[in-house]
Amino acid sequence: MEELNNNKYQVDFYEGETWEDRDNENYLSSSDFRYVQDDHFLDEGILFSKNQHKELQEEQISDYELLNDTGVTVDSPSLETCLEEIARFNEIPTLVSNVESKKEKDYPISLASFEILRNYSSGVKKMNGERVMEEPSYDKTSNEEKKLSTDDILRIGGTRFIQCFNSQQAAADHVPSMMLNHPFESSFYGLSIEEIRDVELVELLLSCAERVESQQFEWGSKLLNQCEMLCSVSGNPIERVVYYFCRALRARIDKETERHMVLSLQTFQQFNPDKAMMSLNATHHAMHEEIPFSQLCIFAGIQAIIENVIEAKKIHIIDLGIRSGSQWTVLMQALASSNHESPPLELLRITSIGTTSKDLIEETGERLLSFAKTINIPLSFKIVMVSDMSHLKEDLFELESDETVAVYSSYLLRSFLSEPDQLESLVKVVRNLNPCVMVVTEIEANHNSPVFVNRFIEALFFYGAYFDCLENFMKREDENRMVCESLYFGTGIKNMVASEGKQRKIRHVTIDVWKAFFTRYGFKDVELSSSSLYQAKLILKKFSCENSCTLDVNGKCLIVRWKGTPILSLSVWKII
Repeated sequence: MEELNNNKYQVDFYEGETWEDRDNENYLSSSDFRYVQDDHFLDEGILFSKNQHKELQEEQISDYELLNDTGVTVDSPSLETCLEEIARFNEIPTLVSNVESKKEKDYPISLASFEILRNYSSGVKKMNGERVMEEPSYDKTSNEEKKLSTDDILRIGGTRFIQCFNSQQAAADHVPSMMLNHPFESSFYGLSIEEIRDVELVELLLSCAERVESQQFEWGSKLLNQCEMLCSVSGNPIERVVYYFCRALRARIDKETERHMVLSLQTFQQFNPDKAMMSLNATHHAMHEEIPFSQLCIFAGIQAIIENVIEAKKIHIIDLGIRSGSQWTVLMQALASSNHESPPLELLRITSIGTTSKDLIEETGERLLSFAKTINIPLSFKIVMVSDMSHLKEDLFELESDETVAVYSSYLLRSFLSEPDQLESLVKVVRNLNPCVMVVTEIEANHNSPVFVNRFIEALFFYGAYFDCLENFMKREDENRMVCESLYFGTGIKNMVASEGKQRKIRHVTIDVWKAFFTRYGFKDVELSSSSLYQAKLILKKFSCENSCTLDVNGKCLIVRWKGTPILSLSVWKII
């Protein structure tokens, strides 16, 4: 614990420490947009023009039948499947209790709130009315040994927690740890020592959450003390994700017992992840460069815009949350490369909507204007600032009759889930602007439940997959990884777990919710073209992660998964 307390990346939100930009280097200066000017993509043509898109469709190259070779992936195997597979490798018989055969009445009332765990434990995902089972998502070490993924560890820990809770309920009030005299030790057959330790750590974390859920804060605090001694801010993915969920549970206990009067909302105001993503810093740059999700959505999404505006002489892009603006350097490069095929571009207008941090948006605009000059793109940049989205009006955009309008939204709509009136007002204005296309990227997760334990379980598996992804691409001691986990993820976990009501700003919903919402306002989703899917596939090949990062389709929307767990959704919308 002394090591944790002395770690320079640890952020103690109670003491009000704030994050400082550790690196003032401008990673996206006007002369160096290097993280979008990748030679690999330049060789491939970056994005496709209308003619290239048509040629690709006519060729029907079998090597890039994206959805045929990925299939439908789901979150993870059942405990039974997982342990049977382990037993086969080790030739050791295993005894597994069938959790699904338990009747609901057999569980104590206090366990009923953890019913959502059974959905994860079963490893069965319902998609479009079908039940699909996938194989265990093993990782491979340098010695090609089979290793359970973070998601598998969480599922085994969740199943054992349910089994153990039920069998030891009578003695639970007298035993401070759920790991003593465990009746299902046979389920550890075939696991490594580290995997056993990780499974037990997950069980202990869930025991902490159960005590907090039942408002047994004294017991919960004692269990947290044990959990905090076993997790680590710099360990493996399980130890790291448990560390931040322990901090979040501690914050919730302190808030409920009034041990600390500092509210979680104040923490969010000290470091706002959405605001931080608007500025250029080493962590933001590293996450874009070293993790595939950002580039995947940018290239596939911008390709969808290109296909709808390529014939226009005047293009007006309305960005609902521009952040660092890297997506528009990709668009400008594509437009510059297609000038010889299409009518000359007379004007590209980018209008950014903002409710805060106008200075950061202005900096982004200056970088984009400077970059546009280097490739001879006639660019106009404008900012529409409103105090909140309920004040947004159509006439603020000064549209011209000969412009082709496209709307782009990247991780913006979720920030208004706690303010539904503003979200409704925003979408109504977008509808009235009559864009030819709207591209939306959002987190694909259900973190909006009013039930604490539901959010806790959903968030644990989601962030577990993300921490697993970071382990795959970044070293454990990497500064940017630790800052990302502590501030971007840690802040989100804490706000999601420790806060309720309007104080809970970090909320996510699935694509099915967004479909119902957009349909209500006259939008329909359209399929991503083969060119857009090709761009996504190129990114996966660049990062050499096709086996871990997979592409799936929910209806007409693209779902990006990490080892089966949904991470992002990319959707394209048009007005009915």
